[in-house]
Amino acid sequence: MDKTLLIDPRDNVVVALEPLSPGAPLLDGLTARESIPAKHKATLVDLAPGDAVRMYGVTVGKATRPIRAGERISTENIVHEADSFGARVPVGPWTAPDVGRWANASFRGYRRANGTFGTANHWIVLPMVFCENRNLEVIRQALRQIPGLTPRFGYERFVLDLVRRHRSGEPLEGAVTGPESVPEERLFPNVDGVKFLLHQMGCGGTRGDARSLCALLAGYATHPNVAGVTVLSLGCQNAEVRMLEEEIAKRDPGFSKPLQVLVQQAYPSEEALIGAAIRHIFDGLVTINEFRREPVPLTELCLGMECGGSDGFSGISANPVLGQVSDCIVALGGKSVLAEFPELCGVEQELINRSIDDATGARFAKLMRQYEAWAAAVGASLSMNPSPGNIADGLITDAIKSAGAAKKGGTSPVVDVLDYTEPVAKPGLSLLNTPGNDAECTTALAGSGANVILFTTGLGTPMGNPVAPTLKISTNSDLARRMQDIIDFDAGPVITGAATIAEMGGKLLDLVIATASGEYVPKAVRLGQDDFIPWKRGVSL
Repeated sequence: MDKTLLIDPRDNVVVALEPLSPGAPLLDGLTARESIPAKHKATLVDLAPGDAVRMYGVTVGKATRPIRAGERISTENIVHEADSFGARVPVGPWTAPDVGRWANASFRGYRRANGTFGTANHWIVLPMVFCENRNLEVIRQALRQIPGLTPRFGYERFVLDLVRRHRSGEPLEGAVTGPESVPEERLFPNVDGVKFLLHQMGCGGTRGDARSLCALLAGYATHPNVAGVTVLSLGCQNAEVRMLEEEIAKRDPGFSKPLQVLVQQAYPSEEALIGAAIRHIFDGLVTINEFRREPVPLTELCLGMECGGSDGFSGISANPVLGQVSDCIVALGGKSVLAEFPELCGVEQELINRSIDDATGARFAKLMRQYEAWAAAVGASLSMNPSPGNIADGLITDAIKSAGAAKKGGTSPVVDVLDYTEPVAKPGLSLLNTPGNDAECTTALAGSGANVILFTTGLGTPMGNPVAPTLKISTNSDLARRMQDIIDFDAGPVITGAATIAEMGGKLLDLVIATASGEYVPKAVRLGQDDFIPWKRGVSL
C-alpha cells in the first residue's frame, strides 16, 4: 500500500494515506518535515504567503504564512480560497463506462398509475403545520400496535427492566437491551411502513416558506415510493391545503393515489380527528398491501447522491465510487442527482463546462451566486461549511471539502439544474440546489424524486429518509468495522489498493439494484432512521 497519494498532477500537496512520521517519504525523494496524520496533506513545494494550495487540480486554499515543502497544511497556515467561475467552455465528448454487465438487468419495483416505479411501498402522513405534530405522534404510537409495521428495538423492555430494578433495589447496570425475542408476523407484508413527516414549518414564516413547504410535501405525495397519503391540517395556517393541491397537480396532473385531508378545526374533538385519521390509514394499508413488485428497467432508477460526516478520504474513495455508480446509471439511461451547493464551491467551472448547453451552465452559476449572496446577507459565507469534525479529519477548507464532494457526480454531462423542490425530469445527471446540511439535503433529494439515496460518510452518521431507502457507504474500513450497525458498504479497499474505484462501483451498483428490489434492507431503514427537515429559506415573521 502506498503511504501517500497525489490526486492530480497539477496538485502541490499529497494526501497521507496513513500516519507519517518525520522523515517519511512523500513523493520524488521529498520527505515529511513533521508528523502528518492520516487523511491530512503535506506540501510538495515551498509556499509563500498568498500562494495557492492546489488539490484535485483546483485551488483549495492559500497560504497565510511561509510553508516549507514537506510540512502539513492546517487552519494555522492556510485559509479557504477557490477559483472563480464564468462562461461555459464546452468539454469534449463524454466517455461512458462499460455497462454491458447490466445491459439486461432490472430491479423489482412497484408500478404507479402515472407510469413511475417505486423501490418501496409506503403510506405517508403529512402535517400542513407544526401544530399537528402532536397528533401525528399520537397516531404513530397507536399504529405501533399493528404487527410488523414498525421496527422493534427492545428499548421498551429495557426501560421496563430499569423500572423493575429500581423498585427492587437491584443495580441498574444489569439491565439488558436487545431485539425482540420473537419476530412479529407482518399483518401487511407488502407495505414497507407508515411514515410521519413531522416538521417545524407551515406558519409564522414568509409566504414563500409556506409555498416551498407545500412544494416539498407535494414531492413526497407524488413520490413513486409512496402509495397513499393522509394530510392533517389545523385550518388557519399559511401553508394552505389548496397550495398543496396546486403543487401536486403541477407534478402529477392525473394524481389518483388515495389522499384524505383532515382539518382539525372542522372536527368536534381531537378524538374524532385522530379516529378518522387512523381509520383512513388502516383502510389504505389494506389497499396498498395488494400491490406487488414487478420487473422494472434500470432507467426508472433515480439516485440521490449525498455525503455527511465527511473525512479526508471521502474525496478519494467513497465519493468517486458513487461517481462511478452515477456514471453507470446515466449510461444505462437512468437519473442521478448531485446536490449540496455549498459543497460545490471551487468546482463550479468544471460543472458549468460539463453542462449540456450555455443556459444550463448559466442557471447553475446564477443559483450558486444567489446562495453566496444569501450567506453574505447574514454575515456568513460558504467557506464556513466544514464542521469541526471535518477540519480535524483533514477537510480544512470548504474548497477541499467541495472538490472531494463533487466526485459523487462522476464525469457525465450535466443535463439539468434544479432549484429546491423542483422535480427531476431528465435522464442523466442533474444538479439540485440544497444546503449541505445532511437532513435538509436528503429530505430535498427524495422530495425531488430520488427513489434510492447513496450517502457516504467517513466519520459515521446514522442519517436516513422516510421514503427513499438510504445506503451508507464508508470511506474507510475502520469505520465500517466500528459502526457496523449503520454502514452498508465499505469503500475502504480503494484506500488500501485492494480494489479499484471501478470495481467497487460495480459492487455498489449491484447493492443498489438489490435495495431497489427490496432484497436488501439498508441499515438506516432497519433502524427507523426517518430524518425529515425542510429547508427554511426565508425568515420568521
